[in-house]
Amino acid sequence: MTTIREYRNLQALSEIWAITATKFADIIALYDPHSKPEVKLTFSQLYEQLKIFASGLQSLGILENEKICLIADNSPRWFIADQGLMLAGASNSVRSSQSDPNELIHILQDSDSSILIVENIKTLEKLYSFSNQLNLRLIILLSDEKDDVTIPVKVLNFTELMELGKNFDLRPTLKKDTDLATLIYTSGTTGKPKGAMLSHGNILHQVRNLDTIIKPEPGDRILSILPSWHSYERSAEYFLLSQGCTLIYTNIRNFKSDLKKFKPHHMVGVPRLWESLYEAIQKQFREQSAIQKRIIKYFFETSLKFISYRRIFNCLSLEDLKPSFQKRTIACMKFIALYPIHKIANKLVYRKIQDNLGGNFKTLISGGGSLAKHLDDFYEIIDIPILVGYGLTETSPVTNARTHKHNLRGTTGQPIPGTEISIVDPDTRQALPKGKCGLVLIRGPQVMQGYYKKAEETDKVKDPQGWFDSGDLGWLTPMNDLVITGRIKDTIVLSNGENIEPQPIEDACLRSVYIDQIMLVGQDQKMLGALIVPNLDMLRFWVESQNLHLNIPSQNDSEILLHNHDLYSQTVQDLYRKELKKEVQNRPGYRSDDLIKIFDFILEPFSIENSMMTQTLKMKRLVIMKHYQVIIDKMFNS
Repeated sequence: MTTIREYRNLQALSEIWAITATKFADIIALYDPHSKPEVKLTFSQLYEQLKIFASGLQSLGILENEKICLIADNSPRWFIADQGLMLAGASNSVRSSQSDPNELIHILQDSDSSILIVENIKTLEKLYSFSNQLNLRLIILLSDEKDDVTIPVKVLNFTELMELGKNFDLRPTLKKDTDLATLIYTSGTTGKPKGAMLSHGNILHQVRNLDTIIKPEPGDRILSILPSWHSYERSAEYFLLSQGCTLIYTNIRNFKSDLKKFKPHHMVGVPRLWESLYEAIQKQFREQSAIQKRIIKYFFETSLKFISYRRIFNCLSLEDLKPSFQKRTIACMKFIALYPIHKIANKLVYRKIQDNLGGNFKTLISGGGSLAKHLDDFYEIIDIPILVGYGLTETSPVTNARTHKHNLRGTTGQPIPGTEISIVDPDTRQALPKGKCGLVLIRGPQVMQGYYKKAEETDKVKDPQGWFDSGDLGWLTPMNDLVITGRIKDTIVLSNGENIEPQPIEDACLRSVYIDQIMLVGQDQKMLGALIVPNLDMLRFWVESQNLHLNIPSQNDSEILLHNHDLYSQTVQDLYRKELKKEVQNRPGYRSDDLIKIFDFILEPFSIENSMMTQTLKMKRLVIMKHYQVIIDKMFNS
């Protein structure tokens, strides 16, 4: 790609936008259809806005390498602030305005930020209500609200800053790729968040190399829903915009309608997002007539066989990485025989699903957690390419990814250019051969410089040779694909000494239509247990279909949730035991210790709002366990 070559010698992220302003001048870069008024910026307009914002900061005496805390959520103004301040010579620390105020105060103080860019007055007042000892010299609102807060710091709104910038000549700043670009703080589920120091070179490595995963074309539409400040969405946005794509902002409320309206070509998301689309489609199937449901079931079962045989023939089956010539020949004959039915199913069923999702998808990219097998299978069946990537905040984040040419389901793909993966024994740190499970170490240009002001913490995860300890467990295939099996800190050790990785079992259990969320527990116990958030709509549907006289609550019916319901009836308990046993036993590598023997229902879903999920919708296991410790103890002691 010509454009990628033009980025090879850049030293700073902010240098990208002068190139895009020339190459893609009249293409829409950022589009927010849900703001009032809606915002559309071409690449040339975006670059002008960045320069004005940077000039405004310089007119206020911003210092070279000064740290600015950016507390705001997805919008074109977030991007203008992020890249505008870097163009002015500063670096930033970032977080959502919806985050816990104590966490925001910690980030603001720990990052040594002297300037605060904040979403609006409401967020600013929230911060000052928790602490009036913020060592700031300037506050900038991303809104156009007038300053009516009584704090002893100069406050400007977005328009006022831009007016200053229009009357001040931008001074060029010289950056090295080793200079700090941003501090992204870890989720802090096991303590206070730590600031991962990502340099311009760390993130530019992503911009220069993510084309090995996805090859967008100028003008391709991208639907953006993940938090822009998060390393996954952030690096993806920088890369996709560097290729001339149009970034369209959406949100949970408008997501499904925006899929149809804007017909995106690419999208990055987390497993929970793809699960929500899958569940919505399954709900539509359940509303069909009995004969339609049987036909749909037959089509999906046939297509599952079709893709399974196709994977074997293409040597892309994780269960059989080196099939014999005879096995490949048989698989070829079988998938050819099934192709006509798969083709009919595509015309009658799958094409309609694709149209409901916009009908234009070239690529979905899943990251931020493992993708359950049933989701991988489903999207392959309906012919929407889904790729899986792997990485951490500390690795900027992408280290591995599946590609269209080498889409080995069940893995997170091969390392991207410049990246090394080593699997070692967690205790001895001795390298393990391919196929053996151990601790995943990572080395490459995208690995962070360290944790800000925490040399001791940095030394725990990054050795003198540059190897970063991911904390994940996994193994490598002969073709160097990485398979993640869990996290060391998440491993459940039963009293018999068996180590259980919860994520694959949880993913299997989520195949049950009666389970909305699930978290395994059982450390030092004789057996595995689970906290289950039931799918109450599906459970009521089942009760009605069985002509049972049971009172199953609605998720929003607080009175019934607290008191009069039949969730703990023997009939419902038996249903869930049967579902758990079926899904766990059907997963590859099943062992008897994997069986979930006891469980309890949790009627409040894990969410960002109740602090039980991260911004990228991963469970905060320690937070959940602490919150429900009484229930867990009772479960194992009854």
